[in-house]
Amino acid sequence: MPEDARPILNAVADQLQAAGLDNCRSDARLLLGLACGRTDPILPHEDLPRWTPEEQRTLDALVARRLTGEPISRMRGWREFWSLRFALAPATLDPRPDSEILVEHAVAFGHSLAPSVPTPLILDMGTGSGCLLLASLSELTTARGVGIDLNPNAVTTAQDNAVTLGLEDRVTFRQRSFAAPADTDWPAGENQPAFDIILCNPPYIPSDDISTLAPDVAQFDPILALDGGADGLDCWRALLPPLAALLAPHGRAFVEIGEGQRPAVTAVAVALGLKEITYHRDLAGIIRVLVFGRSESAV
Repeated sequence: MPEDARPILNAVADQLQAAGLDNCRSDARLLLGLACGRTDPILPHEDLPRWTPEEQRTLDALVARRLTGEPISRMRGWREFWSLRFALAPATLDPRPDSEILVEHAVAFGHSLAPSVPTPLILDMGTGSGCLLLASLSELTTARGVGIDLNPNAVTTAQDNAVTLGLEDRVTFRQRSFAAPADTDWPAGENQPAFDIILCNPPYIPSDDISTLAPDVAQFDPILALDGGADGLDCWRALLPPLAALLAPHGRAFVEIGEGQRPAVTAVAVALGLKEITYHRDLAGIIRVLVFGRSESAV
């Protein structure tokens, strides 16, 4: 006999609200969908075809996980980003909407390169799930890309996402550190090519601040992708020198930064022959993305 979903949804939402969680109604719909074996939410007007004690136990277990702060994206194993579905792994960050701002402006710049650069080459430093690079490639249909990540499991996840999205023929993922991204095995046999676009969302959270982050970040995102050292700038000191060396004279680097990091990051970049072209704010109005190019003296 069909079961009215509303009482079940209300009970779950009340549990989440009592724990102080946000988006309780929408989370309840998603959790009930997962308990029913669906990836889409159960809506209040829906009747459940059946509702068994086993499904109730599944829902109770999912709610218990959510009450610890675990994001629903981690439970279902994927996150929608740039209207694309990206599989997640313990080794990858869970992409957030603010990072779409970086993709938006990188894609706009990529389009501006045509026709003088018909096949832009993109480097993604610290690729994680591959979301920044693969989202960009989905829009820049003639571009090629290289993604690097220190964690081999992240590299595997990014490769799998490329296959799922049908982009595997235009992208290569490798296990590399920020400090040594270049080798002799680039696409088409180039030896340290110049990249038209470089993307990077590195670990930039000061070590002591990680415990103050929301549980869905502090407890479920990989520490390697969060911890930027004592001042949050360790990653910038490591990645900006090779970034400056790999950026084409006409190229642009799009990097995501932590709140208040603009002066320090720009100072390191300028010392390496880069210049800040512009910046972009996130959905909360915080300066989140810096755009660098080569300074005239370095070209």
